[in-house]
Amino acid sequence: MSTLLLRVLAIGVAVTAGAVCSGAYAQRNEPTELVDQQHCMFCHTSDAPFLAPAFHQIAERYRNVPNANLMLEQKLRAGGRAHWGDMPMPVSAERGGPPLSPEDARTLIEWVMSQ
Repeated sequence: MSTLLLRVLAIGVAVTAGAVCSGAYAQRNEPTELVDQQHCMFCHTSDAPFLAPAFHQIAERYRNVPNANLMLEQKLRAGGRAHWGDMPMPVSAERGGPPLSPEDARTLIEWVMSQ
């Protein structure tokens, strides 16, 4: 094999490996039913801050923070103090949604972190 062909193959393998390794935060489809139930879009948007940070801002801030998913899941379920200005994260009942299960919180956070 020629050196050029070997380099091209090596690059292809590296790109494929990178895509597989980054799969933890690969773009996920919006869990629309959960987003609607929890009224996420009352305060958040996908791409611009509104009353709260955009989903992509949350993902950028926490993507490389150890245990961020667990912290964010807990914040979704129990509410939490403001990290982005003056508005704290309300609990489900204050958002007008049903109680949020750990599984549903995980689904939402995995989607947010894929932004």
